[in-house]
Amino acid sequence: MTKQTIGGIGWRDLTCENAGGLRDSYEDVVGWQSSPVSMGDYNDFNMMDGEGNVVAGVCHGRGSNEGVPAQWMMYVIVADLEASLRACESRGGACIGEIRSMGADRFAVIRDPAGACMALYEEG
Repeated sequence: MTKQTIGGIGWRDLTCENAGGLRDSYEDVVGWQSSPVSMGDYNDFNMMDGEGNVVAGVCHGRGSNEGVPAQWMMYVIVADLEASLRACESRGGACIGEIRSMGADRFAVIRDPAGACMALYEEG
C-alpha cells in the first residue's frame, strides 16, 4: 500500500446510533452498496460506489466510537500525530477521546476552535 499525501483526505466515515438504518438510506439515496465489517458482536459497514470501490464507512456509535459526533468525519493524513495534536490544542482545539490504532496506523478525533470535528491520521 502506498503512503498517502500529507494533508490529503485518506478516509471518511459516519458514526451514528443506527448504522444499519443509515446504511440502507445511503444505498437508496446515492446508490452505494455495502459490505459488513465485523466489530466482534456487531457489524459496521464499508460503503462502495457503483464500481465496487470502498468510498466511506458507516459505523455504530459503540465501543471506541462511543461519543464520536454523528457527522461525516474526514481523516486527514498528518506526518506526526502528537505534533498535530499539540498544535490543535495550542490553537484552541481539543482532542476528543484517546489516540487509537489500526495496525501500525494511528488516529485521533479533534474538535477545532469553531467546534467542527475531524480525525488526524498518521500512517505507520
